[in-house]
Amino acid sequence: MSGVGQQENTPPFLEVGATNPMPQVVRSRWRPQPNASWITRIVFVLVLAFLSFLFLYPFEWLFAAAFKTRQDVLDNSFLPHQWSWNFTGPNLPQPAKQYLFNVFPVAHWMWNSLWISFLGAALVTISSAMVAFAFAYFRFPLRGVLFAILLGTMMLPGEVTMIPVYLLWNHVGNWTQANLHYRIGTGTQWPLFLPNLFGSAFYIFLQRQFFLGIPRDYFEAARIDGDGYWSMFWRIALPLAKPALIVTFIFEVQAKWFDLITPLIYLRDISTFTVPLGLKLLVDKFNLAGGSIPQYQLIVAGTLLLVLPMILLFAIFQRYFIQGISTQGRKG
Repeated sequence: MSGVGQQENTPPFLEVGATNPMPQVVRSRWRPQPNASWITRIVFVLVLAFLSFLFLYPFEWLFAAAFKTRQDVLDNSFLPHQWSWNFTGPNLPQPAKQYLFNVFPVAHWMWNSLWISFLGAALVTISSAMVAFAFAYFRFPLRGVLFAILLGTMMLPGEVTMIPVYLLWNHVGNWTQANLHYRIGTGTQWPLFLPNLFGSAFYIFLQRQFFLGIPRDYFEAARIDGDGYWSMFWRIALPLAKPALIVTFIFEVQAKWFDLITPLIYLRDISTFTVPLGLKLLVDKFNLAGGSIPQYQLIVAGTLLLVLPMILLFAIFQRYFIQGISTQGRKG
C-alpha cells in the first residue's frame, strides 16, 4: 500500500525510483509562445518596435543633425532638408562656412583618444587578470582580508583621491624633469593610462568570479605535467577567461574614451587633448555663450565622432560581451 500511495503522490513527470528527474520547463510569460494567438504576437511586436524607436531616436537625431545646415540643425526633422558636410573642406575666410576639422585638430584628438583608450584597456585587463588569478587559485593567509580591503577601495569616490593623486603626479613630474630631463606627470598624457598598470578593484572582482568557475582540476593536471604558475595563467586561465577579458577591455575602452575629468586636470597643450576635452573646447567656442555666432552643427558633428567609435566597437564584440556578462556570476 505504501508503494501504491507513493505512486499516486508522485508527480506525473517523475517515475517511481527515478533518481535524476527532468526539471520542469518554466516558460517566460513575457515571451510569446508558438501557440500564442496572432493578436498577442502583433501586440508584442508593436511594443518592441515602440521601445526600439525610443532607444534609437536620439542616435538618429544626432546622425541627421550632424549633416544639417546651421539654420536647420536644431529642428526635429527625421532627415536633413538640405544635406551639409560639416567635417572638413576648403579653408575659407570668415564669416564663410566653417568645417570641424579646419577649426581644431580633431583628427589628432581622435588619435590621442584611440591609443590612450586601447593602451590603458590592455594594461588594466592584463594586470587585473594577474591579481584576480592569484586570489582565485592560491590559498594563502589573510586572503579573504586582503580581498575585502581591495573591494573596500571601491567605496571611495574618485573625488576623495583626486587631489592626493594630482599632487603625486605633480611631484613625479618635477622630479623627472629635474633628473631625467623628460617630464612624466602633470601636463603630459602619462597620468591618463599609466595608473591602469596597477589594476582595478572592480575588474579584479569581475575576473576573479570567472576564474573561480574554471575547474581546479585543469590547473592540478598542468602542475603534474610540470607547468609553472605563469604557464598555467597564460596557457589555461587566460584562454578560458576570454569572455571576461573582452568585457573588461570594452568597459575600460569606453571609460577612457568618454573620460573628461582626467584630461581636464592633467592636460595643458591643445595637441595632447583627447576627444571629450576637445569637444568641451568646441562647445565653449561655438555655443551661444561663446561670444560669436553659434555653430551648433560643428558641435553635433563632433559629438557624432565621439559616439560612433564606441557603437562600432560594441557591434564588433557584442557576442563576446554578452557571453561574458551572462557568465560572470557562474561558479563550478
